Amino acid sequence: MFDKYSKRKLIGSSITTIVSLSLVLFMLGLLGIIILNTRKLSDNLKENIGIQIILNENAKEADIQHLTKTLDASDYVKSTEFIAKEDAAKRLQEDLGEDFIDFLGYNPLLPSINVHLKAAYANTDSLALIEKTLTGSKLVKELVYQKSLVSMINENVQKISLVILIFSGLLMIIALALINNTIRLSIYSKRFIIKTMQLVGATQSFVRRPFVLKGIKHGIYGAVIAILMLVGVLYFAQKQMPELAELQDEKMLATLFGLVIIMGIFISWISTSLAVRKYLRLKSDDLYY
Repeated sequence: MFDKYSKRKLIGSSITTIVSLSLVLFMLGLLGIIILNTRKLSDNLKENIGIQIILNENAKEADIQHLTKTLDASDYVKSTEFIAKEDAAKRLQEDLGEDFIDFLGYNPLLPSINVHLKAAYANTDSLALIEKTLTGSKLVKELVYQKSLVSMINENVQKISLVILIFSGLLMIIALALINNTIRLSIYSKRFIIKTMQLVGATQSFVRRPFVLKGIKHGIYGAVIAILMLVGVLYFAQKQMPELAELQDEKMLATLFGLVIIMGIFISWISTSLAVRKYLRLKSDDLYY
């Protein structure tokens, strides 16, 4: 009867530890996914910032092609699109809904190149250098882009990143504390077993080993459960909002899931080792307090 009670208590303690680990790791993993998607979303916003290079009317086709190829080969350019003055007129006519050329008697628009920058260069400092470089070309008449929009996007991204960073730090501290306390409580129920093993001559490493191995197993089980929960959340979210699938990076998710497993193992290992070490150092009389 006592053995059944002890086994039941041991199983209950293990389940409690694994559930606690899985819930905390799930929260940390969910926060990681939010951070990844926020970064991807901010990069997409930045890369949608366009620069319109207005060319001189007398620019030759060969020179324009050379400029376009130079831009495509640049580190800061994601994509380019050349728009001839005739194509620009057609687009404007579609937007206005009337033929302005017949009214004016000529096409006042100039050829241009639409440039989309890479996210790392979509900031005011980089844009100022790019503008200075491009306006030095004889082909370029002027550069057109929304400076206020660039500043606003970068400022908001910085604010959001700071809030997420602070929240991540607080959640990490809370998560470590919760997991550590859960494991300590689990080890506390076995403090007499630890002291008995020590009294019969077992070394500290010998006593610590089975507890640490069991803690690592709990960490792996908790991490696997957390990953399954994260996959379920992602699947449900993509069902509700299919556009979220475009933000997902399979390699980054695989790395994140790997980090969840490593974190589960590492936290369980450290917490279990410290808890066992504490009770190995206690005197027999102190075990009752």
